[in-house]
Amino acid sequence: MDVAFGPPLVVSDLSSPTWHEQAVARNRAAADAAIEAVRGALMAGAAYERVLLRAAAGAGKSHTLKHMVGVVLKHPLCRRVGITAFANKQIFPLAGDLGRALGKDRVCLYVSKAKAGDVGASMRDDATVVSSMKDIPTSVEVLVATSHMLGRVGSQIFKHLGPAADGKKLFDVLFVDEAWQLPLHLYRNIDHLARVDVGVGDVGQLPPLDPGENPWRGDPGYNPYRAWPTDFDRDTRTWSVELPAVWRPRIEQLALWRAFYPEWDNLDSVAGPGDRSVDVEPLADVAAQVWAAVASGVPTLVEVEGLPEPEAPDVDTPLLGVVEEWLDELLGAGFTVRAARYSEKGTPDGVTDVELAKPGADPLVAVLATRNQAVDDATAMVARLIEKHHLADGAVVASTVDSWQGQTNAITVAIHPLSGASQLDEFNSAFGRLAVTCTRATHGLLLVSRAGLDELLDHAAARPGTPFGEPGNRLLPRQTHQRILQAFQRARIDVSATHETTNPKEP
Repeated sequence: MDVAFGPPLVVSDLSSPTWHEQAVARNRAAADAAIEAVRGALMAGAAYERVLLRAAAGAGKSHTLKHMVGVVLKHPLCRRVGITAFANKQIFPLAGDLGRALGKDRVCLYVSKAKAGDVGASMRDDATVVSSMKDIPTSVEVLVATSHMLGRVGSQIFKHLGPAADGKKLFDVLFVDEAWQLPLHLYRNIDHLARVDVGVGDVGQLPPLDPGENPWRGDPGYNPYRAWPTDFDRDTRTWSVELPAVWRPRIEQLALWRAFYPEWDNLDSVAGPGDRSVDVEPLADVAAQVWAAVASGVPTLVEVEGLPEPEAPDVDTPLLGVVEEWLDELLGAGFTVRAARYSEKGTPDGVTDVELAKPGADPLVAVLATRNQAVDDATAMVARLIEKHHLADGAVVASTVDSWQGQTNAITVAIHPLSGASQLDEFNSAFGRLAVTCTRATHGLLLVSRAGLDELLDHAAARPGTPFGEPGNRLLPRQTHQRILQAFQRARIDVSATHETTNPKEP
């Protein structure tokens, strides 16, 4: 069977060489401007209370945050900084990296007793780790803790450590990683701890689900899960800048990244032409054509028709079965991903090859699902494939989209959230969920859907406003989906000849 892929309607512009050192230099210039804003606030030369670095997915925001911490600590009016985020999995690597860069005695990770066992031995070698407030060194310069911890015991920490350089606050500067994930009501618990707050994060991230007590619950005019930076877009005491380059995507994926961030003045890729590739061993028939398309680096969407009806739009065993067939052939044949290495300035510095038999730190394939049974089905599929092909740990993983944000993998495989839908709703039109799905991969992206996406979007009722829980200003969901689809190469495959056309659950 021949699979005809139509080219994307919007493609990455390769005519202007704004990659490598040029792209990284622009990110550094944005970070330096933010540092100047922080210095002005520390010197009382500016009335800023917040400095925001808005980042696209894979912009190296954590690297930028760590760079800023090192620079700010050299300021004569900065004696102590705080580092916080919503979750422990976000702050643990920051504490380790900062401890290695600045010295173990200068960086303290304060973690609850319940989570102390999650801190590995290598992290304890890199940073001072405590689970009791009295053990926080009084000379600490960088204190790392979750927003929940600082919000709950910040005043007691102040009594233990005393004020920072200004004589009034616990911190001179409080850095918030993944700031667009932090709900406003949790930020309100920590916004008094420092003279100036610095928020760094991806504006397209999904807000976390917070089971805690919410003081604004029940107010119909307030979204309690809205990320806190969105409340300060037009505040005169807030300074903001965009990081204009991304490290994660292949340059062939850049048009898709730009589709998710249309309000960005500029968005360029550190990776240049030829910097990354996927070498797939010989395959046959449909699988060969699908994986060749994915290996090109251009985001790929395959719509499948001729399948039995699904149990539900997000519980689609027949469609997942097609995905399993294609993955089975890919994993049976094997493949290698190649990537250029870069210096901190973005200069190419060698090449790394990673084979399926010897995966690296990041998974080679991540299968992302949405919720409920779909997650269990994807997990079971991956388990079968791992066992059948005797794959090494970490080569192929399955995850929910929500829990995979902040992660990186070589190839992403996912069911499009609108697959099989009859209308747009808050869940399948959530901008953040689709953004996370499409921006994890460094080498290739495959979305699979039942046929009919265009028809759905052409006839779906327009829904005014922004879907509940999404940070930032967004277009109508229908228009957003249509714009993003223009960055995909697309094909439609009829599998009716090889699949049953009746529901197997029926007698």
